Amino acid sequence: MDIIELLKSAFLGLVEGITEWLPISSTGHMILVDEFIKLNVTEEFWNMFLVVIQLGAILAVCVLFIRDLLPFGFGKTRQECRDTWSLWGKIIVGCLPAAIIGIPLDDFMEEHLYNAWVVAAALIVYGIAFIVIERWRANKLAARVAEEAAANARPGGAHFAAPAVAVEPTQGGDFGAITSLEDLSYKTALGIGCFQVLSLIPGTSRSGSTIIGGLLLGTTRSVAAKFTFFLAIPVMFGASFLKLVKFFLKGGVFDASGLAILGVGCAVAFVVSLVAIKWLMGFVRRHDFTAFGIYRIVLGIAVLGYFALLG
Repeated sequence: MDIIELLKSAFLGLVEGITEWLPISSTGHMILVDEFIKLNVTEEFWNMFLVVIQLGAILAVCVLFIRDLLPFGFGKTRQECRDTWSLWGKIIVGCLPAAIIGIPLDDFMEEHLYNAWVVAAALIVYGIAFIVIERWRANKLAARVAEEAAANARPGGAHFAAPAVAVEPTQGGDFGAITSLEDLSYKTALGIGCFQVLSLIPGTSRSGSTIIGGLLLGTTRSVAAKFTFFLAIPVMFGASFLKLVKFFLKGGVFDASGLAILGVGCAVAFVVSLVAIKWLMGFVRRHDFTAFGIYRIVLGIAVLGYFALLG
C-alpha cells in the first residue's frame, strides 16, 4: 500500500473537513487541490471520492448535534420530541428542490461544470454576494436602531415602538427575525432549499448558498448555519449513495488500496469537521460573513490568473 497516496488522501480530508462547513466551497477547493496533488486513481474513482469523502464530514454533524436530531431520549419533553419531528419535516422539505433538480442533472454537471473556470467564477460571484448582503443587513439594522431610538425619545414613544430585532451586543453581532429553528416555518425552509439548488454549481458552496438564503429570508446567522448543517445530512448521504451506485454500475471495484484511501480521507474529514463546525458556530455569533466574501474573491481571482497563465 502506497503511504504517499494515503498522505494525499489525508490532506484532501483536511481540506474537505475545513471547507465543507465554511461558506467557501468544498468541491471547488477539492477540484483546485487536484491540480497540484493528484491521487493515483482512476477518473471514475476520483469522481466518486470527491463526493463520498463528504460522509466523514456529515458524520461530524450527527455526532455534535445528536440531541437536536434524535426525537427520543436525552430527557426530552413531549414538546421537544414534537419539535424534533417538525425539524426533520423542515429538513426534508428543504432538500426537495436540490433532489428534484440535482439528480437528473448530475451527469451533465459532472461533465461540463467541474472545472477551474466555473469554480473561479462562482467563488467571485458569491463572494461579492456575501459582502453586499452583509452590508444590506448592517444598513437595515442601523435604520431599525435609529428608528427605535427616535421613537423612545418621544414622550410615550417606547410604548408604540416596533418590536426589537434580536441582536448580540457585539460588533457584527447576530440578528434576524427568525432566532431559533422552532421559529423557522416550512415555507422558509423550502425557500432556503431553493437557494441550496445554486450549490449544484461547483465553487458556489452548499453552505454558502443556504446561508445566503437564510439571511435573505430573515434568519439569524446562527440559525442559517445550523439549518445548513442539518440540510446536509440527507443531501450528502443521498449524493454519496448515488455516486457509489454509479461507480459500481460503471464497473468500479474497491481493492484494499482504494478502501484505505477512501477510509483515511473520510476519517480525517470527520475529525477536522468537528473542530470546524464548533469554530464556525462561535464565529457567526460575533462576526458577519464579509471575511469569507473577501477570501472567495481573492481566491477566485488567483485561480483565474493561474489558469490564464497556463493557457
